Amino acid sequence: MSLKRMILISSQVLLQVEIYEIEGNIFRIKINEAAPLRARYEVPDVLIKEPTTQRLSVSQKEAGILVLTSVNKDYTLHVTANPFQVELHSKGETVLSMNSNGLLYFEHLQPPPSDRKSTAENEEAASDSSKEKQEDLGLWQEKFGSFLDFKAHGPSSVGVDFSLHGFDHVYGIPQHAESLLLKNTSDGDAYRLYNLDIFGHKIHDKIGIYGSVPLLLAHKPNRTSGIFWLNSSETLVDINTKAVAEHIQSGSAADTAKQRAVPLTDVRWMSESGIIDVFLLMGPTAFDIFKQFAQLTGTQALPPLFSLGYHQCRWNYEDEQDVKAVDAGFDEHDIPYDVIWLDIEHTDGKRYFTWDKKKFQNPKRMQELLRKKKRKLVVIVDPHIKADPMYALYSQGKDKGYFVKDRNGQDFEGICWPGSSCYLDFTNPEVRKWYADQFAFKTYKGSTNILFVWNDMNEPSVFKGAELTMQKDAVHYNNWEHRELHNLYGFYQQMATAEGLVKRSSGKERPFVLTRSFFAGSQKYGAVWTGDNTAEWGYLKISIPMLLTISLAGISFCGADVGGFIGDPEPELLVRWYQAGAYQPFFRGHSNMESKRREPWLFGEKNTQIIREAIRERYVLLPYLYTLFYRAHTVAEPVMRPLWVEFPGKLETFGVENEYMLGNALLVHPVTDKEAKAVSVLLPGSEEIWYDFRTFIRMEDPGTLKIPVTLDKIPVFQRGGTVIPLKTAAGKSTEWMIDVSYELRVALDTEARAIGELYLDDGHSFQYLHKKQFLYRKFTFHKNILSSSCMGESGQYHTTCVVERVIFLGVGQQPTFVSVCSKDGKEKEVVFTYDTKTSVLTLENLALSIDADWKICVK
Repeated sequence: MSLKRMILISSQVLLQVEIYEIEGNIFRIKINEAAPLRARYEVPDVLIKEPTTQRLSVSQKEAGILVLTSVNKDYTLHVTANPFQVELHSKGETVLSMNSNGLLYFEHLQPPPSDRKSTAENEEAASDSSKEKQEDLGLWQEKFGSFLDFKAHGPSSVGVDFSLHGFDHVYGIPQHAESLLLKNTSDGDAYRLYNLDIFGHKIHDKIGIYGSVPLLLAHKPNRTSGIFWLNSSETLVDINTKAVAEHIQSGSAADTAKQRAVPLTDVRWMSESGIIDVFLLMGPTAFDIFKQFAQLTGTQALPPLFSLGYHQCRWNYEDEQDVKAVDAGFDEHDIPYDVIWLDIEHTDGKRYFTWDKKKFQNPKRMQELLRKKKRKLVVIVDPHIKADPMYALYSQGKDKGYFVKDRNGQDFEGICWPGSSCYLDFTNPEVRKWYADQFAFKTYKGSTNILFVWNDMNEPSVFKGAELTMQKDAVHYNNWEHRELHNLYGFYQQMATAEGLVKRSSGKERPFVLTRSFFAGSQKYGAVWTGDNTAEWGYLKISIPMLLTISLAGISFCGADVGGFIGDPEPELLVRWYQAGAYQPFFRGHSNMESKRREPWLFGEKNTQIIREAIRERYVLLPYLYTLFYRAHTVAEPVMRPLWVEFPGKLETFGVENEYMLGNALLVHPVTDKEAKAVSVLLPGSEEIWYDFRTFIRMEDPGTLKIPVTLDKIPVFQRGGTVIPLKTAAGKSTEWMIDVSYELRVALDTEARAIGELYLDDGHSFQYLHKKQFLYRKFTFHKNILSSSCMGESGQYHTTCVVERVIFLGVGQQPTFVSVCSKDGKEKEVVFTYDTKTSVLTLENLALSIDADWKICVK
């Protein structure tokens, strides 16, 4: 049920307010003109379906005030008509209020000044002065440098403020090269959400860069709340945190009223166009917020397993011989990797879906050589299409009318890598279908099923354009101006590309698509990265909060270019970046054309050895990482998460951005300072136990510890109470490791318990979904018994792989007897070793089936 109310704005234009309760603790508020001159833009395709609404009940109704109660009676909405305001209460506490600062504005659509007819009432005003007419006209056209932006339908901006009561920690709204904790903007620039190609962007800057997710999270020890502002036009977000006085109820009427200072954060959203369509996510936990946002926009696509391996990229690998040599270099230096990438130079004159006929004479043979090595290829496919009548993609697109138009109805032309280019209108479903068909093997000559795709420059990037992007008055499908949907452009290209890769396999194989530009919901289509970073220590440091912020906004599959895209990293920086990237979701080394070659073996034997070890650690960790991605896919838990998400009541974690949790079991602290000899690591929770992930040593006391570091490793800790599945060895690529046995790392908590999971499937198809071909195992250690059992879901997947080794951390005393009990009741004694110094119990040569139930008893 929705509540519809009418409110007047200052110009006496009637606005319609709709309030919905959506199942799962979500409220939606929509504000639009009651009778606009023409339809205003409402963002399509981002919500996975029209949300299921629930029946709000009216619990109080009187002049100008309405009180609505949620289905579960946990929330009430107090709606005031004059001035318009909405307050959301939970159990007597005000959680959030809307328009409490009276900053609601809504520029209603008007006829152009030239169309306005004088009437008797306004003749006097109309003749008043040409100055006002000139000002009015100024709202319809705006100069940006040498560019003139014609607003075909006039000014149409919208905005409103929200107050978050009791909150002074807010997060989210990527993408910015900024801190994890959002800053006060009252004395500076607002956070801008406007997808732009900014080469070598500054750090600690609120300017919008490649992607935008208009989701803000607020957290305090007992509650997490979220605001999802569904608008794809240029958006500014102002944040002001302050302390306000709150009256405390005293026990006696004679007592003087007491006051206390409580935090309040005001968040003001301002968008250039569209309507106000906002979802209030009520949590109350961070994990609830993640589920609520996924309920609206979808979960992270389950990646093919190879894409969680290491990716080697450069602008550009020169030719087939270069690709072959780099591939051989990894084998020669015994470094695992899964994917080699080709940038724009692999094409015939920057015509995508083609190959340079001299440098890549036989792309299929090149791919067959990679396939034999069990490796993959990724090629770049940008959205701009070279304006060349002899280029089939351009001529077909032009004939079909598939390009974005300029304001005069001609194909919009801009400059990009190929020179003069046109831009496909991905907002048109017909264009997306046609584009997806271009990936068919018979159409994309030279492509095979080991070729996957990278969408770059899709903000869209337009050289010599205003802010290096498309003009806002360009025109899309259904006559919408570009200003309305700018932040959706890359989202739609990735959608079409992913669909193309699925279609070419007749719906059988999972796609892999990396995009630079993104929006809310991009997680459904693949991976993102942080864009054109620089080979400097500050960019390594800022990459952590950037990735955490993207992860909070629903996109788990994210990473930063290892080593920095621009410039030449010193060997120490490169080593530290590999060590960080190995414990982040998307792991790719990439560099600019102007950079020196930097394959991992080019920096001396010592550095090669350290990088090799970092990449091998990644490969050994893949069973845990893949399981985390399955959880991201099914229950929307971020793979990489800030400490406060796991420790929501610990104030000391709320601002931490130099370390993070990988799942719930690993704490990672990359080293981001040059020549560091020690780092300060926060191990949260007085009731927690932490173990060094490599030495198994139990850390003495949680809290902030000074940990010595050497160049060869970064601090990684396993949390007590967890079981981490690992592979016992790294292979040349993920596919080489299918039959490599497993190790379980069982870290005991204060009650000598531990729990963990393993998800397993074929790693590449949709059979896990369509045929339930998967294994999902649960490992529990309780009362000295480690048991393997099936998780609730009834998946079926046969594997010959076994658990070869189990290592228990924190076993208080040496056991006298260890045995394995199989499902048929047979008990078999197991040989073990016990280290009295570290309290580590190791069981080897177990050969326990991964797909069977069994128990290990420690007595």
